[in-house]
Amino acid sequence: MTTFDLLADLPLEVEGYALEGRRAEVSSGFERLSTIVHLQGGGMDGIGEDVVYDAEDQVALQEAGPVLPLAGSYALAEFCELIDSLDLFPVEPKRGDVSRLYRRWTFHGAALDLALQQAAKPLHEQLGREPHPVTFVVSLRLGEPPTLDPIERRLANYPTLRFKLDPTSSWTPELIAALVATGAVDSVDFKSLYTGTIVDQPPDPVLYRRVVDAFPNAWIEDPDVVTPETAVVLATEHDRITWDAPIHSIDDIEALPFPPKMVNLKPSRIGGLPKLCAAYDYCAEHGIGAYSGGQFELGPGRGQAQYLASLFHPDTPNDLAPAPFNQNDPPAGLPVSPLAPAPAPVGFRWEVA
Repeated sequence: MTTFDLLADLPLEVEGYALEGRRAEVSSGFERLSTIVHLQGGGMDGIGEDVVYDAEDQVALQEAGPVLPLAGSYALAEFCELIDSLDLFPVEPKRGDVSRLYRRWTFHGAALDLALQQAAKPLHEQLGREPHPVTFVVSLRLGEPPTLDPIERRLANYPTLRFKLDPTSSWTPELIAALVATGAVDSVDFKSLYTGTIVDQPPDPVLYRRVVDAFPNAWIEDPDVVTPETAVVLATEHDRITWDAPIHSIDDIEALPFPPKMVNLKPSRIGGLPKLCAAYDYCAEHGIGAYSGGQFELGPGRGQAQYLASLFHPDTPNDLAPAPFNQNDPPAGLPVSPLAPAPAPVGFRWEVA
C-alpha cells in the first residue's frame, strides 16, 4: 500500500471556504504576503497556507474571494482531483507553473486537515507513523556587502544554531574564514538555478572553490554542474550535492545530471498531496535522503511542513526553523533544534510553528 493509499479514501464534507491575508517584513529584504485558506465543513475548519511569492497574486486571490465551486461530499482523493482540474488564479500568475503548484498544495493541505478533523484523527495516526524531533537549520543571506553580523546576532542568543547560507561572489576569504570558525554551517546554497530573482547567483568558479574547500562536510545545494569551470570544482563532490529548485516531481529527480544522495522535497513545490506522497515513497525505495524547506510562511504552512518532516525525514538538515527566525532580529525564547514533536490531537496541524 502506498502512502497516499492511506489517505485517499478519507471522507470529506465541504460547505465552502474563507480567505485570510497575512503580511510581514522578512529577513531577505521584502514584504511577504501569504493567504490562509479556511476550508469549512461540518462546523470544522481545515487550513492551508498559500505561499505564492508575488504580492500581486496574493492580493488578486484575496480580492476575488471564495469563488471556487468546492461544496460537496468527496473522498479526499476526489477532492484533490477537483482542485487539480480548476484554475485557482483569478488572473494569470506572475511566475506561471510553480505558483500554480504552490496554490494547489494550499487547497490539498487544507482538505487533508479538514478530512482528518472530520475523521477525528491526527495525520500520524492515519499514516501509522510516529512523529520524531525535527532537526532544522536557519537559512540566511549575509547582506551586501556581506558581514558575519546576522550569524553572530543569532548565535549570541542561540549558540547551538546551525545554518544554511547562500554564498555570493562578494564573500571574501576573510568572511569565509570567520564562518568556518563558527563551526555552524551545515549547508551552502549556490542558487544557480534561479533567474530573474533577488537571490540569483551566476556560476563563479572562484567562489565555488573557496566555499567547497572551506566547508568539506557541508551539503551543497543547487550548484552549477554544467558550466565547465564550476563543474570541475564539483567533480569529486557529487555525494554531497543536493537539489531544491528543480524538484517538482519524481520525473525531476530522475532527470538530475547524476543520481542524488539527497533532495529537498518542499510540499508546496511538489504541489499536491498525491505527488508528495509518491515522492516520499520513491525516495525511500531508491535510498535517496530527503529534507524540506520553508517558503517564508506566515501562518500554518511552516508547522505543516515541520509535521511532515517529523514523519518522513526528521534527522536531515531541514530548512524549517520556527518562523520568527526569519525576522531580522529573532526574539529570545524560540525553540532550538531538534523541535519536539507537536502534532495537534486531530488534523494536519503542528502546534509549534
